[in-house]
Amino acid sequence: MGASMIIYSARKWCGLALAGNPTVLLLLFVPDDEVVHRDEVGAELVDNAHRFISRLAAARFLGYLRSQRAAMTGESGAHTNRPELVAVHGYDTKYAMHALRLGIQGVELLTAGRITLPVPEPHRARLRAIRRGEVGLADVLAAIDKAEATLTQLATSSTVPEQPDREWVDAWLHRSYLRFWDEHG
Repeated sequence: MGASMIIYSARKWCGLALAGNPTVLLLLFVPDDEVVHRDEVGAELVDNAHRFISRLAAARFLGYLRSQRAAMTGESGAHTNRPELVAVHGYDTKYAMHALRLGIQGVELLTAGRITLPVPEPHRARLRAIRRGEVGLADVLAAIDKAEATLTQLATSSTVPEQPDREWVDAWLHRSYLRFWDEHG
């Protein structure tokens, strides 16, 4: 199965980012040497990544983490597409890795105001070991539960702003659309 591509309008993307969507926010933190193309509009967006960051992200990261955790363990309403992983390791290692990655990245976002990509060591090695099924289910669940508890606490205690800077984002969207329309008539 290959990677899929989703294309959003700038307005839709900004709405998701302002709400704290983990997948969308990651794009603001891609290292420059991994970027294929970034124009002036994109550079301005990345330079102002902090304007999208708020405590609203805690709920989104927690939601995704809990959904991945439920799928990992096969809780009711969740199902795994990888029964072979469950048969060999006792849990879906891919969902487990993603659940913990979301916890790690959410905690970093709510403490540092950014996300380091790729995931730094020692977290990256731990995530890879989980993905390979080298970590027992009890240890994986403990790590996910710890990340979830920290994220839950940060939802109210983080020093990142309570709300994102919607005014700046609206102005950026306005300028960006006007620039595009001027250039492409």
